[in-house]
Amino acid sequence: MMFRPLHDRVVVRRLDAEDKTKGGIIIPDTAKEKPQEGEIVAVGPGAARDESGKLVALDVKSGDRILFGKWSGTEVKIDGEDLLIMKESDIMGVIENTVSKAKAA
Repeated sequence: MMFRPLHDRVVVRRLDAEDKTKGGIIIPDTAKEKPQEGEIVAVGPGAARDESGKLVALDVKSGDRILFGKWSGTEVKIDGEDLLIMKESDIMGVIENTVSKAKAA
């Protein structure tokens, strides 16, 4: 992809929503909501500056899995792929891939 976001914006690829509920009910495509989970594809250099005038880097990086608001971002199509462009402030958090000790044992 040849796209670099500016300032504190990030490019996000939505992750596919689950086809089944935890109870095993299959959800048809027409009833699915847009997923609020995604993977960061590209990040801008940052917008805020510290006292010395240097850019403050963003807290997220390419490859991070994130949660974002239902109506966050602007939908765009780049190289035939549907993506979102949003500000870092629209991101609610990063999903960490930690394995609990109970599952590891």
